[in-house]
Formats: sequence, C-alpha cells, structure tokens
Amino acid sequence: MANILQSNAWADFQRNLGHRVFQASGDGWRYLAVLEGGRLGRYLYCPYGPEAGTPQAFEEALEHLVRTAREERCWFVRVEPVDAAVTDGLETPEASLRRRGLRPAPRQVQPGHTQVIDLTQDEDAILKDMKSTNRNLHRNIAKKGVTFTASTDPGDVDVLLGFLDATAERKDFTRQQDAYLREAARTLMPLGAAVLYVARLDGQPIGASLVYDSDDTRTYAHAAMDFEHRKLSAGIPLVVRMVLDARQKGLRRFDLFGTAPEGADPEHAWHGFTKFKKSFGGRPEAYPGPGTCRWAAAGTRPTPACAPPARRPPRRAGSSRECPGGSARPSPTAGTPERIGTDGAPPAGALRPRRPPARRPRRSRTEAPEATQRRGI
Repeated sequence: MANILQSNAWADFQRNLGHRVFQASGDGWRYLAVLEGGRLGRYLYCPYGPEAGTPQAFEEALEHLVRTAREERCWFVRVEPVDAAVTDGLETPEASLRRRGLRPAPRQVQPGHTQVIDLTQDEDAILKDMKSTNRNLHRNIAKKGVTFTASTDPGDVDVLLGFLDATAERKDFTRQQDAYLREAARTLMPLGAAVLYVARLDGQPIGASLVYDSDDTRTYAHAAMDFEHRKLSAGIPLVVRMVLDARQKGLRRFDLFGTAPEGADPEHAWHGFTKFKKSFGGRPEAYPGPGTCRWAAAGTRPTPACAPPARRPPRRAGSSRECPGGSARPSPTAGTPERIGTDGAPPAGALRPRRPPARRPRRSRTEAPEATQRRGI
C-alpha cells in the first residue's frame, strides 16, 4: 500500500504550506514527519506512518524519529503505523505498541477505521458489490441531465470550496480552510496526485469532490453537494465514477477514508458517513494504535497535543486559547484548525448556553450526505 500522506508529493505540499518536513528511510522502513507546534511545545507528527516491513524495521524507524525529534527539541513524536509490521509473536498490535513505549493519544487526527474497494477486480464485480440503488443511479443518472467531469486545473477547486462553504454554514461544522485546499490543488494536481470531480446538471455545477492519488491508492478526501438538488443523489454516482476511473488509471485500491467502527456510538466523528460509504462495497480496515505518541526527551511533561489537558477554569465568551503551536494555521493533515475562533465561531473554552441536541433528519435510502469529509486529510 502506498499512502498519499507518506508520499513525496505530500512532502512538497507540506513544504509549500510553510511546514518543516523530515523524510528518512532505511532497511525496510521509511517515514515522512512534519514539525508541529511552537513556543509552548513542539512535536513531530508522522501521518499514517512510519512504514515498515518487519517489527525490527519498525523499531529502527521509531528510533530514528525519536533522534530527529530530540535534535529539533521536540517533546514527543506522534505516529500512526497503518502500514507497518508492528507485532512480534502472539502480541496484539496495541500490546506491541505499548511495549515499545507508545500510548494512545486522546485526539485522533486521521481515522482509525476505513472502507477499501479492491480495484483489481473487473468492473462488473466492483459494481455488483455495491448496493443496487448505487448501481441504478450510476446507470440512469445521465437521463436526469447530470454529467461528471474530471479536472486537474487547480483553479477549478473553487467550485468545491463554494459547496463546502454553504454546507458548513448550514450544518455548523468546521471544514478545511480554503488556503489549505487551494494549495493542495496547486501542488498535487500537476504531480498527478489530485483530481477534482464536478457533478453538473444541464452544465451547471451541483457538487464536487477532491480525491488524492498515490502510486496504488485513490483516497476520497473532500466532497460537498448542492442542497437544492439533494433529491438527485448525484453524490452517489459521482463516487462510482471516481472508483471506476481509478481502476482505469491502474490503481489497486479506493480508500473511502473514514468510517466508524462496528457498534460505534452515534456521537462518533465518522458515524454519519459510515452507512453511505459502506454502500459502495469493499471491505473494512482497522489500523493498530492510531494517534500514538512517544516521548522524545526524558523527564518532560506531555503537551496538550498528546496528554489529557489539565483542568482549567472556564473562560469568558470572546476569549481565545491557543494550541501548543500558538498558530491559527491548520495542522498539516487535520480537518479542523488548531485554533478556533478565527472564522467567527466561538473559541475553544468559551461559555455556551446549553441547548437540546438537534434531531437528526431522516435520509432517504438513495440520498447522499451533503458533505462526506470533515476530519483528516
């Protein structure tokens, strides 16, 4: 598996965002890590890495990460070993990570569960694994005047930004920032690592999706649809088109990127998207120890990015609280800014009046979510 978050293209993207990026490799291992934080504590974040072929190689990668973190005066490293052989003997992956001095971090950046479609199958087998509703929409959506286009022009990402903005305002969630997604398109599209798909009704855009491509995997990263045309459920055949195009391109996997684990509470961050994503078939994947971290310097106390935050007195509305980095810039792969409150939303820690939870609207069987990515990537 070649992960986009550990690719050279992603390293270029992070550097263009102004981040310091560290890449290293050895016998059977490699990693890409980004320096996070600032005056209040720095750490190395290794998104969906390191990659290692054996437990010994994983140990070497960890040791190299820790040495790099110490040289950069970091307090700890955060790793997400999704494509690494971490177990040795009969240990569970979690026990193996704990034995190596790692422990779960309280905040999950990238999802620990996902749904992956095998693109090495023929097209008929891929479609057969989807729900019949999805197949029917794929075959008949053109009769309703809906078409799909694929673009590698970075300027076209503004179509997606408009739909994301409208959906975020209506649904009251924090989406990835415009500058971040524009830079992703500007850097990754010329490298063949990103494609924007647009759904159009009689030529007018009614939805868009941005996907990231590595050497063998297409990742369903960001998408949003027009609320006024929701009954067309164009988001479903849009995904089918992206899946089949990825197979035609010679990729081997389509990662729907982010599902809730089996039996998850409705409050789980990925709960609302899980039924939609699983309707396209594929198989579930779970990653060991997502968001684990390891101290880089002995005797230091954990920063809020890794350890449970200390109890603080409530802050008055209108105040702000900085993240360890002291910056409003988003973290390189997180779906929410590290500091809240710069876009008009109440800052973290602000006192808010209690209100009853909103009732979830019932969704028809063929209606796709308006936005299918809120965190990660």
